[in-house]
Amino acid sequence: MTVLSPLKASKKTDYSALLTSRHRPLGGYDYLIVGAGFAGSVLAERLASQLDRRVLLIDRRNHVGGNAYDCLNAAGVMIHRYGPHIFHTNAQRVMNYLSQFTDWRPYEHRVLAAVDGKQVPIPINLTTLNTLYGLNMNSAEAAQFLAARASPDIDIVSSRDVVISQVGLELYQKFFEGYTRKQWGIDASKLDKAVTSRVPTRTDLDDRYFQDKYQCMPSMGYTHMFERMIDHPNIDFFPETDFADVKDTTKYAHVIYTGPVDEYFGHCYGKLPYRSLRFEHSTLDTPRYQDTAVVNYPSLDVLHTRITEYKHLTGQVHPKTSITHEFPTSEGDPYYPIPTPENAVLYRRYEELAGQTSGITFTGRLGTYRYYNMDQVVAQSLSLYGKIAQAMGVSVETEKAHSQSMLAAA
Repeated sequence: MTVLSPLKASKKTDYSALLTSRHRPLGGYDYLIVGAGFAGSVLAERLASQLDRRVLLIDRRNHVGGNAYDCLNAAGVMIHRYGPHIFHTNAQRVMNYLSQFTDWRPYEHRVLAAVDGKQVPIPINLTTLNTLYGLNMNSAEAAQFLAARASPDIDIVSSRDVVISQVGLELYQKFFEGYTRKQWGIDASKLDKAVTSRVPTRTDLDDRYFQDKYQCMPSMGYTHMFERMIDHPNIDFFPETDFADVKDTTKYAHVIYTGPVDEYFGHCYGKLPYRSLRFEHSTLDTPRYQDTAVVNYPSLDVLHTRITEYKHLTGQVHPKTSITHEFPTSEGDPYYPIPTPENAVLYRRYEELAGQTSGITFTGRLGTYRYYNMDQVVAQSLSLYGKIAQAMGVSVETEKAHSQSMLAAA
């Protein structure tokens, strides 16, 4: 892998000249991949290592890894610069693939929510209910407690409907109403039902946030994993490089674009709405700040949505700790496509335009305007690689049905 320094990968760089340097074929690159997060990096690695394709991987940020980028801060504490990223999957294929580039640290994620002056487990479970209401129910009694408050007969159209149908209005207001409004900038009644369908309700003592077969963290961090992933002589990585910097000055046969699809087309139909995030990182002169990695703050009286303490995730031993307050915002880098009916209609116009545009493939969360977990993005990229390989007549071991089922569940 060749990594161009930020100075060289500037808007003043003569990329045509770079193509004549050593290691580059006469015709330039087979693929220009825009975005060095999971989608772009997995595809770059597969195309380079398995198909012997020449790949130019670019990212407008100064690092690989996308939003999963982690690093040591000034105090020497490992943090996730763009908020917590917890790896979990049921897909053996995804686990096997990523394990080529990292060892793993077992980690089961737990989250508390600050409600009514208490910190209780979320997703709602038996402990949550007993603590909030001062009860001593067993699982069967908790199920009856929730059933008495639920509204199972309502039409399930929005995220609000999903929660109220399961746990009733009171618990919806305590845990979801304020958090959702802060996170998305709109009421849950206007959000697609898939947003809160991800969050289960339990009547046992299981306080894990996820129940996937594999729950773990890269032992040396995500950045180390990504650096190993793209460390291949067929891959050149240009950080701090925008697509506009190279699209007309670099030779390539095909573009794989993982950035915002509406941005690629100059927002010709209007901007697709996204939610962004603002992070306030701080280091504290104490080894531990809170009981779990993440504590949610659903109340509208608190501006942030959650506080993350990274040493829970990483297992790092350090006399200090680092935390992040997270503030959703409508301005900044695009993080979350906003799933509303009108936004889906707008995206379909861009999707149709993308389908009519030759020489480019759109993929990833931003390229397809859809929220994916990390493992789903990896599965999507492996599936896309498989299609490319098969089109070239190369036999690829696939788990097509499983990959498609993972994406359908997103």
